[in-house]
Amino acid sequence: MDITPIIPKGRQVITGYGNGQFKVSGQVYSTPVLVFPDRTVQWDIKPNVAITLESLSVVLEEEGEIDLLLIGCGKAQSILPPKIRTALKEAGIALEVMDTGAAVRTYNVLLAEERRVAAALIAV
Repeated sequence: MDITPIIPKGRQVITGYGNGQFKVSGQVYSTPVLVFPDRTVQWDIKPNVAITLESLSVVLEEEGEIDLLLIGCGKAQSILPPKIRTALKEAGIALEVMDTGAAVRTYNVLLAEERRVAAALIAV
């Protein structure tokens, strides 16, 4: 029995991660990435540097297009400043912070459910 979720055509599916890379819809990225349902872009954030509102500006520009942002913080979940959660909430975007593996899996499931989700991912 095949249990692979059916992903709508043209959607950005994360098919692999690890060794400092991500594979999204056949493209390999060796940097942190922002994955939206329709595109993937390099995320301009440095390793071991705190996530800021400025580093999430591309996501905030998606106001009305994204309902949920998953942040994959690397090997372990971390805590973000409350002002980030507040700014996203004001833009109508819910936030979930987790380790990168959990964020990748959750993103793909929600994408298969045709949810308006994005993922900000730091490599492991």
